[in-house]
Amino acid sequence: MTGDLFSVVGRVACVTGASSGLGRRAALVLARAGARVVGVARRRAALDAWRDEAGGETAAVAGDVADTEALDDLAAAIATPFGPPDIAVHAAGLNPRQAADDVTREGWEATLAVNLSAPFFMSQALVPAMQARGWGRIVNFASLQSFRAFPGGVAYGASKGGVAQMTRAMAEAWSPHGITANALGPGFFPTELTAAVFDDPDRAARNAAATCIGRNGRAQDLDGPLLFLCSDASAYVTGQVLMVDGGFTAR
Repeated sequence: MTGDLFSVVGRVACVTGASSGLGRRAALVLARAGARVVGVARRRAALDAWRDEAGGETAAVAGDVADTEALDDLAAAIATPFGPPDIAVHAAGLNPRQAADDVTREGWEATLAVNLSAPFFMSQALVPAMQARGWGRIVNFASLQSFRAFPGGVAYGASKGGVAQMTRAMAEAWSPHGITANALGPGFFPTELTAAVFDDPDRAARNAAATCIGRNGRAQDLDGPLLFLCSDASAYVTGQVLMVDGGFTAR
């Protein structure tokens, strides 16, 4: 019985940001766990590389999740290969790393469009099919900056603080229909977005020392928490931010 709790076999999952970083890892994990996965990103070549590595039943949809005018077409394209998704993982992200005095309106709006607006409006487009089935999983990506202020993180932190509250509001709105909404809050993992951190060995070491476990994240550290939130194992968990940060925010 317990072996089925974490199963996603036969589920249809949509993962945004599947071309790189933690989004790519999430798309790989779900595909290898038996889900039929639609990866979404702007870079077609990178999506094709993900599919080659993932195997299983996968499909790629090239598109910009922040383009609200094209959202209906994007949602329709996502539903075409395997039907409407049961699981929506919103991992696409943007971090311009601008100091507060240097933040531009363009950078601010672009960051919130990708990190905050896109997960909501994409979910809104996918929720009706989940409601009809009485089952759905929404997994947003929060951040250390949902709760902590970092240098150069005004726009990014504002967007990720919004993700934490949006996740709670999604749960309030949609969980009565069998749809859970939760967020993963990664600590420091080596990705394209965190390259500036890991390119500085001293800085990376300080971040590792600030965790309870004493190291930075490894890609596989995300796998179990992701499968938990995407499966029946988390049926009574909704509106939560699960920090996968080695205890960084516990100290």
